[in-house]
Amino acid sequence: MDITWQVLLVLGLVALLAGFLDTLAGGGGLLTLPALLLAGVPPLQALGTNKLQGSFGTGMATLQMLRHRRVRWDDARWPMLWAFLGSAAGSVAIQFADSDALRVVIPVVLGAIAAYFAFVPKAHRPPERERMSAAPYEATVVPAIGAYDGAFGPGTGSLFALAGVTLRAYELPRSTAVAKTLNFATNVASLLVFAVAGKMVWLVGGVMIVGQLVGAYVASHVLFKVSPVVLRVLIVVMSAGMLVRVLLG
Repeated sequence: MDITWQVLLVLGLVALLAGFLDTLAGGGGLLTLPALLLAGVPPLQALGTNKLQGSFGTGMATLQMLRHRRVRWDDARWPMLWAFLGSAAGSVAIQFADSDALRVVIPVVLGAIAAYFAFVPKAHRPPERERMSAAPYEATVVPAIGAYDGAFGPGTGSLFALAGVTLRAYELPRSTAVAKTLNFATNVASLLVFAVAGKMVWLVGGVMIVGQLVGAYVASHVLFKVSPVVLRVLIVVMSAGMLVRVLLG
């Protein structure tokens, strides 16, 4: 397919903004996937290319979280493995599933995330004690969210952040940081499935990767300086925006 350099430039800038927002609150795909489709990339290739560039954005955010000890590798490696396995299973399963079911599941998930952070008092604050210990949380909740991301994925980062706050009693900035590592694992698993299927536009993905890296790098240095209330508002806005996009699409 032929894409002009002007379109490539726009896609790179969209990816930069998406990488920044995705690192802070999730929902970067709300910008990048529609941009790819508007650029004339066929739907399946758009999904695969979106996973390609998104993997680098979450990869950069993960690297920065580990490098600056916002997340410890010893704490992240097993949850990331569970997230990877869940996403791989979801990516494979969706090849055989009735895609119409997603028309029900996705709006429910996005609506629940937005409603929780918008209407539950102090939703950005964790409970006094964790509601699930690490092992069962990692073996059940993490791969379940991973499978959702592998099957489609809108709101995955916000869903991981919400689960970390409500079930593991993480502060929202910490939960958002952990969510980046898990989202990186789910993106890589899904990316591998799409790559094997040959659903990539490598030139477009390469340009958008540059934007994602820059946006995620900047946001990873801002994350722990942003008020949890601001993160809460961003999550609501991005989740609501994705919900509107899904319902109108």
